[in-house]
Amino acid sequence: QVQLVESGGGLVQPGGSLRLSCASSGSIFRSNATGWYRRAPGKERELVAFISRHGSTWYSNSVKGRFTISGDNAKNTMFLQMNSLKPEDTAAYYCNAFPILSGIWGQGTQVTVSS
Repeated sequence: QVQLVESGGGLVQPGGSLRLSCASSGSIFRSNATGWYRRAPGKERELVAFISRHGSTWYSNSVKGRFTISGDNAKNTMFLQMNSLKPEDTAAYYCNAFPILSGIWGQGTQVTVSS
């Protein structure tokens, strides 16, 4: 069973940057498009960005121009570079395939943007 481990979250001031990492125990990144999702307190989970197997990317309007998704298929790792962070980016961030594969969610990594 594939296991996903997210890391890189933390507390950052508005306007700051963080780089999230997602490590997979399997070759999920080679066989699927993969994405970053987030869930803010009291809100539904939302797709933030995804990257196809061939490197095409998509971003939600709320993060477009500020976040960059990338992947290293050889190392089964995916990243999310987050710049110009805003308080509304505060959430737990998760990686998964796109579309979602049930049963492989990791623990997530918490991002808190606050002064």
